[in-house]
Amino acid sequence: MSRDIYVPPMNPGDVPAPSREIYALMGEDNIFHMLEDFYKELERSAVRGLFPRDMVAASRKSAAFYVGLLGGPPLYHQRYGSPAMRARHMPFRIDPAARDEWLACFERVLAGAEEQYHFPPQHLEGFRAFLRGFSMWMVNTAPASHPPGKD
Repeated sequence: MSRDIYVPPMNPGDVPAPSREIYALMGEDNIFHMLEDFYKELERSAVRGLFPRDMVAASRKSAAFYVGLLGGPPLYHQRYGSPAMRARHMPFRIDPAARDEWLACFERVLAGAEEQYHFPPQHLEGFRAFLRGFSMWMVNTAPASHPPGKD
């Protein structure tokens, strides 16, 4: 079944990158632990069906991306090639409601991130801003109230 691909009205280059100091302050193990807990939240969420059966493996793949993004070694590139995240997410119908659920799962994990994962508090808001922009760019299915071609 074909579908119209929705393109968010934004420039992905305008999404502010999180500080690359985070990795040095937080450490790789804490990033992996944070992403594992995030995927546990996703596993209990309404968007569970968008993820593979093995959520631990999925969390590790995602953590490899975040390690490089936050200033660590380019694990994702080394293990899986170029991230090309929008293209990798294209097979899945991601609408604004799915994005909101994904963000809510991340927010639940970030609520205790300073204590639990040693997330540097001075970089939390910048990281949240990145997540909001990044997740907006992953939306590829128009909201129900705004079908494609109905402008």
